[in-house]
Formats: sequence, C-alpha cells, structure tokens
Amino acid sequence: MKKIFLYIAATILILVIGGYLVLNEKLPTGENPAKADELANKMLKALNKTAWDSTNVVTWTLKGGHQFVWDKKSQMVQVKWDKNEVLLNLKEWNKGKAFSEGKEITDGQLDVLRGKAWSFFCNDSYWLIAPFKVFDEGVSRKIVKAEDGSEALLVSYSSGGVTPGDSYLWFLDKNGIPNAYKMWVKIIPIGGVSATWEDWKTTETGAIIAQKHKLGPVDLDITGLRTGNDLADVKVDASLFDKIK
Repeated sequence: MKKIFLYIAATILILVIGGYLVLNEKLPTGENPAKADELANKMLKALNKTAWDSTNVVTWTLKGGHQFVWDKKSQMVQVKWDKNEVLLNLKEWNKGKAFSEGKEITDGQLDVLRGKAWSFFCNDSYWLIAPFKVFDEGVSRKIVKAEDGSEALLVSYSSGGVTPGDSYLWFLDKNGIPNAYKMWVKIIPIGGVSATWEDWKTTETGAIIAQKHKLGPVDLDITGLRTGNDLADVKVDASLFDKIK
C-alpha cells in the first residue's frame, strides 16, 4: 500500500511539474518606453480617463460577493462580504470601522477585518480600473511584439497595492480598447495566464469600464456598476461615511 501511495504521489508531482513547464511563460523584456507611453495614452483616451478622474463615487459588486462603495473624492470605501461590513478611511486608517452581523467590532478582530477589506479592495478595484493605472507612480511601460505582429503594452508595477512586482501584458484593438491581458503575478504560480476584458460600459460619468472578465474557467463579472458625483447619484445614503470622517 505504501508503494502504491508513493507511486501515485510521484505521478501527480510529475504531472504538476510537466504542466508548469508547458504552460509557464517567461516575462517578456519589452522595449521602446517612449512608444509604449504613446500606446498607453491611446488606451486612456479610448476609455475616457478624463471622465474617470472627475468621477467622485463608484459602486460595484465583483462575482464572489464582494460589494463596494468607493468615494474617491473623500477617500472612503465601504466593503461588504458575507456578514461583514467594513468602512475604510484611506487617509486615516485608524478611523476605519468594522461590523459583523450588524455589531461593531472593537477588539483585535477589527484590524483583521480592515486588512481583509483593504486586500479585497486592492484586488477587486484592479479588475475594475486597471487600464487607468498604467501611469501610476512606480509603473513602467514597454512595447512587446505579439504573435500576430501587433504591439502589446507591457505594464510593470514596482510599488502599489498589495502585490508590487506584478506585470501585465495588454492586448488592444485598433482603437486602443483592451480585449485581454497576460499576467505575471505573485498570486498565480504560472506566468502568462490570460484574462479577458470585455462588455465595456460607458458609465453615467462617461468613464468606460469592462464588466466581464474570463480567467480560465472562472468568470469574474462586475455587476451593479454605477458612477456619480456624490453618493446620492449611485443610490447610497449620503451619511454612509459620516462615522469615519
């Protein structure tokens, strides 16, 4: 029995290693940062980043149950999942509050919930607005030749969020609208995994945002997407963040 178990374990290990070697792609080096900046600006113009910059409030739900209200102007975020609600003050962390089953959490679990909420926000907001972050501080841009001969945009993050060091290779259509990217990220052990960016919506404030992503067999759909100038515009109580200001 022991020999059979060892044989099965060895077979699984070989399959895992073999799959890794077949599927794993090396991060391309890229070149021509100046031309990459031109391509990045074309993408931002196509998606109306100017409208995004002037958007004060956005609300959305990412498939999996994470619900967000983000007051960009005031730098406040509400994150809801399961029976938890966290109000984050991005300017003054200690003002953030957490609730579970409607009861405020004041013990050591408070920082645990705030930390989870922050991680969810960083990850899930990236699926919302990643194209708008290509000129963030600590980001480099280069051109990579795609297999079809077109130019793809390699974006690498040296800082920011919860996983600095990640890189994304964006594939754009002729108008500069992204349709997919490949990822080299710490959370995924295989490099070059693809995800789609599709079902683009022109929001109430004019920013253009993708509502559907397919990551292998997983669908990461965005629902309840609304943008506005204030909380009332996105049908949220105007007093939501009063307790953490």
